[in-house]
Amino acid sequence: MKKSLLALAILSTASAAYADEGMWMPQQLPQIANQLKAAGLELDPAKLTKLTEFPAGAIVSLGGCSASFVSPQGLVATNHHCVYNSVAVNSTKERDLLANGFLAKTLAEELPAAPGSRVFVTEEVLNVSDRIITPAVAKLTGKKRIDAIEKNQKALVAECEKEAGYRCTVASFYGGLEFYRLKQLEIRDVRLVHAPAEGIGKFGGDTDNWMWPRHTGDYGFYRAYVSKDGKAADYSKDNVPYQPKHHLKIAKEGVKEGDFIMVMGYPGRTNRHRLPSEVAYTFEWNYPAFVQRSAETLAIIERETAGDRGAALKYAGLKANVNNYFKNRKGMLSSYENSDFLARKTQEHADLKAWVNADAKRKKEFAADIEAVEKLIAQRDAQVKRDWNLDSSSPRFLTAARTLYRLAHESTKPDAERRAGMQERDMGRLKASVEGMDRTYVEKVDKALVLNSLVKYAAQPAAERNAAFDAAMGIKDGMKEAELKALLDTMYAGSKLANSAERAAWLGKKPADFKASNDSFIKAAVAMYEDSMKREAADEELAGKIQQAYANYMKAKIAYMNSKGKAVYPDANGTLRVTFGKIQGRDHGADGTGSWTAFTTVKGVVAKATGEGEFNAPVKQLAAIKAKDFGKYVDPKLGTVPVNYLATLDITGGNSGSAALNSKGEFIGLAFDGTLDSIISDWDFNAANTRDIQVDVRYMLWVMKHVDHADNLIKEMGAE
Repeated sequence: MKKSLLALAILSTASAAYADEGMWMPQQLPQIANQLKAAGLELDPAKLTKLTEFPAGAIVSLGGCSASFVSPQGLVATNHHCVYNSVAVNSTKERDLLANGFLAKTLAEELPAAPGSRVFVTEEVLNVSDRIITPAVAKLTGKKRIDAIEKNQKALVAECEKEAGYRCTVASFYGGLEFYRLKQLEIRDVRLVHAPAEGIGKFGGDTDNWMWPRHTGDYGFYRAYVSKDGKAADYSKDNVPYQPKHHLKIAKEGVKEGDFIMVMGYPGRTNRHRLPSEVAYTFEWNYPAFVQRSAETLAIIERETAGDRGAALKYAGLKANVNNYFKNRKGMLSSYENSDFLARKTQEHADLKAWVNADAKRKKEFAADIEAVEKLIAQRDAQVKRDWNLDSSSPRFLTAARTLYRLAHESTKPDAERRAGMQERDMGRLKASVEGMDRTYVEKVDKALVLNSLVKYAAQPAAERNAAFDAAMGIKDGMKEAELKALLDTMYAGSKLANSAERAAWLGKKPADFKASNDSFIKAAVAMYEDSMKREAADEELAGKIQQAYANYMKAKIAYMNSKGKAVYPDANGTLRVTFGKIQGRDHGADGTGSWTAFTTVKGVVAKATGEGEFNAPVKQLAAIKAKDFGKYVDPKLGTVPVNYLATLDITGGNSGSAALNSKGEFIGLAFDGTLDSIISDWDFNAANTRDIQVDVRYMLWVMKHVDHADNLIKEMGAE
């Protein structure tokens, strides 16, 4: 195959990028080797490309967070907020692990993680673009194109997964211009090992989230388990700890400002190559709507769980997640309002089109698709606006019923022809998800959340509503809140899907069984099925047209940027990336405030501690600080134990739990957050403002040693 566009985009232009900007694919690192060395990396950059060697072989994904092996016995270090839901589902009013923390002193004491938890170890990344967009596929458009792409993706996945225990995916890069296949060992038995008390792991709560200075011990530990023969397996008491080929060593020396730092992890999504119209839609409609809905969701959960710790624990994970993005989006909106981002983006796009139109060959190749993609995206955005309230108006178990009924239909087909996500390879996770739903469900909370959206949805003109949904739910024009609540009361009362065994029983049933059911949610799912399939086909027709046009737009953009001597690294998409920079404060804080020092210390914990709410530091921690019981974890310059530190790393959501590494590839902490005025870098990178936040490994070890007495884990990590 000819050299990939991804390589061409970097090869001759890498020196033009900021040293700390870019979420680089491992295979790109030799092309920026000079920058890495100049920044202070002592390892050979070529070693970082070898996914099964050190250190990449120690880096794992949790399917939403990043993590790393830190012992030969499969001990996994990640963020507290990444293990948060596992702590919550193992908590009860009588044994509140969220509030008090959890430590397994032995393997036998470790607890099963939340249902569906996984540890993914990437072993191969392969460019499969020519096998996805074949000459035959290149001629197709609309739904036929999407169907053909999916067929090729499934064939590549099936080929890759012939070796048992692996999960393979095909990821899109540059808006569908290139495709890479990831082969990952899928470890299905994941157990909770340790999490500090919420007053440490979530100290500062939502008040301090995305803020600096920060004093949060955002760390936690899982362990990966496999069968006795070393194969991936479902949970069993007979399973044994996984023995990774490589694990990270804890740095013996502490870090200081100016030091090289590198993070390897799985960033979720960035949007730096988006069109001006996408920027306008997102920041002027989508994010404001999201903020409004999130505020309402949080208020409803707070109201409906007040005085009921059991209910609050069931919704703790959802509440934390919503709160996180609620503040994130508000921060992005604030940065956007005070910027010229849209104007710059509009000018950049105008310059691109002028460059394309200045050459007859380029105009013939790119101009039509650049114009088409704008119109197609506008059509998609209009549909999102129309269905905004509809998408959150379904009871949770109605959504489950629709998934189960769709699965029953898909199961009548040969496996290769089933919908992606509903093949035999997906059944384990689907089963765990269906069976475990009631662990994060309370009817009165779910009903209140649905009613809030349903009232807004029902108020829309009939032409903007979904007739099939209205008929199945019994919605009519002019219905008031009390009438809608009565509809919901009847529907919830008429279903047994809140019972785990009842839900699980539907997993193997035929479409005819669903049609014969009198369960209210099942009946509604059956009634909506045909319409949902028609809508899905229409969505795929549009998606196919967008994929074709967007990929060509990105091809034009790469060529244009290369002509200007600028690098075009791919946006984050949940695949393994590397970012590097240095530990560094800021000479200006947010909103014109004073400078930010690079480190915070335990002195700040004492200063912020109130003994209640978000700043409820454990008494034993405060006592250890007061007694200066710091052991060997004192920073010589700071004179006390460091807690968090800033760095110039380019990270985003999904990087949570990423191992922070020094110049030798040693573990120096965990990335866990950014700062509120710099998170717009997901869209608009700003080298002067962008800082991410790490929890210092010295703080992790100090708390583990002097507060939680996790000596067993410290010894296991070789950090005595």
